[in-house]
Amino acid sequence: MRTELNSVENALITEAAAADYLGISIRTIQAWRVRGGGPKYVKLGKAVRYRPSDIQVWIESHLTSSTSDVEAR
Repeated sequence: MRTELNSVENALITEAAAADYLGISIRTIQAWRVRGGGPKYVKLGKAVRYRPSDIQVWIESHLTSSTSDVEAR
């Protein structure tokens, strides 16, 4: 049996595409990676890739409904 790897959730996108999707600079996503604060990523040799599903999970984990929610973090 062959595993299906073509689904969008399993696709790997570049760091530039991930930064563009999030509306941030490549430098910002790189800084998050160094500090451990951004979305999960995959390291393939020197290449860094992101799964869109991991970016979405990260976004969901940062949803807030008021400014006091942000201050509590």
